[in-house]
Amino acid sequence: MPKVSKSKKVLDMARKAGMFRARELAKQGIPRVYLQRLEQQGLLVREGRGLYAHPAAKITENHSLAEAAKRMSHGVVCLLSALRFHELTTQNPSEIWLTIGWKARAPKKDILPLRIVRMSGKSLTEGVEQHQIEGVSVKIYNPAKTVADCFKYRNKVGLDVALEALRDYRQKHRGGMDELWRFANICRVARIMRPYLEALS
Repeated sequence: MPKVSKSKKVLDMARKAGMFRARELAKQGIPRVYLQRLEQQGLLVREGRGLYAHPAAKITENHSLAEAAKRMSHGVVCLLSALRFHELTTQNPSEIWLTIGWKARAPKKDILPLRIVRMSGKSLTEGVEQHQIEGVSVKIYNPAKTVADCFKYRNKVGLDVALEALRDYRQKHRGGMDELWRFANICRVARIMRPYLEALS
């Protein structure tokens, strides 16, 4: 059986993963110099510091979320970015909003504009969904958790954004009001949300 070249291994990884970190090569015993060679030959695209993709990889509107997940595997897409993903807002955020724990290390400044929000306890761990975007597993808060978060962080996103998200959620997820209340209690905003919900009834 012919030996597979290291360059081919890298390109196969890029095709399968869609996007990968340079440090993932170390697990395969492949020196990083192969990345530079393949990039110079136009066979790989450098997405940012230590992040590479195949040039033929399918780029979607959620490409930046896949990039963020590769950079911060412990982060969860939240607030405006999660609203946009779930189509619960007309906003188009210029930053990727990510949640991390209070003790988690903040990311280094990079090309990718990140807006970090710290949470703890159930506010951090509940309501997380896994979505596949361009071959990358991306953690995103579900619609109900995202709406509740918008009320909790209304000073960051704006009350108008939270109200728009609430209206859109109610229209698209009519059977999901119990779930919304559950997350409103987890995020401790049930009292704040109640009058707005009653006004929409």
